[in-house]
Amino acid sequence: MKFNTAALLAFATSAAAHSTWQQLWVNGVDKASTCARLPANNSPVGTTEAAVRCGNGNTFAPSVCEVNAGGTITIEMHAQPGDRSCNNDAIGGNHDGPVIVYLQKVDNALTSSGAGQWFKIYQNGLVSKDYWGTDVLNANCGKQDLKIPADIAPGDYLLRTEVIALHVAGSPGGAQHYVSCFQLKVTGGGSANPSGVTFPGGYSANDPGILFNLYGQYTSYPVPGPPVYTGGAGGGNPSPQPTSTATSTTTQAPQPTSTTTQQPQPTQTQPSGGSISKWAQCGGIGWTGSGTCVSGSTCVKLNDYYSQCQ
Repeated sequence: MKFNTAALLAFATSAAAHSTWQQLWVNGVDKASTCARLPANNSPVGTTEAAVRCGNGNTFAPSVCEVNAGGTITIEMHAQPGDRSCNNDAIGGNHDGPVIVYLQKVDNALTSSGAGQWFKIYQNGLVSKDYWGTDVLNANCGKQDLKIPADIAPGDYLLRTEVIALHVAGSPGGAQHYVSCFQLKVTGGGSANPSGVTFPGGYSANDPGILFNLYGQYTSYPVPGPPVYTGGAGGGNPSPQPTSTATSTTTQAPQPTSTTTQQPQPTQTQPSGGSISKWAQCGGIGWTGSGTCVSGSTCVKLNDYYSQCQ
């Protein structure tokens, strides 16, 4: 009898690898879960389910997190509630796939259902052979830095964070979405109000990046959804953005080599000194930021595309 090795591997690891977007940092300051609409559990949702908008449960958070347009936020994922240990994978079990982030302008972040249009501000798909956006998360203790576009209008927003695990996406309905929403208030900025897509509806079950054989032969990956919104000086993301073609989208992104990096703990604030917070990007090909690392840290090159304050 011939066994499907990929299917057996996916079955064996699926139960142990579920994860949740749980915490948020704003300009290097840990806001923990204060503005996170935490899902009811760490299980994924399907591509066309209502819960693909903000995750299962979608319990409103008690407060909003304030960030300036053009500022840096850090999203954070872990497998279990409250477990921020860097010794554990953010999402393990061969749950490879892209990391995608959206924003939606709303009247009131405390009460909005998120039924409007979401515009994409970040994506990191296939970085290199067998190395994905989820691997970058695991190498950085579950954290990913990104920029709030500098030209968007001030006001309340919802931030939608997502991993699409592809280990069983070779069959229709197999893609697993791990989604949370965060409640934000953006200050400063301009007047841009980008259009986008709705959820559910932003993805189709047959999209090339949703129905995808992780165990097949491929050299690129078409990240689902609309293009990344890049308007506004200073509104780019900390890592180089992917380029789009009619058939595929590939991403060049940081590839840290350490899986045991010690990260700041809750309630820690940014030290005085330089302008770049510890563990943030400070250099690399395609990086458009500026400044020096805060006191107590130095800029360390991890690869040609990514240097980090450590």
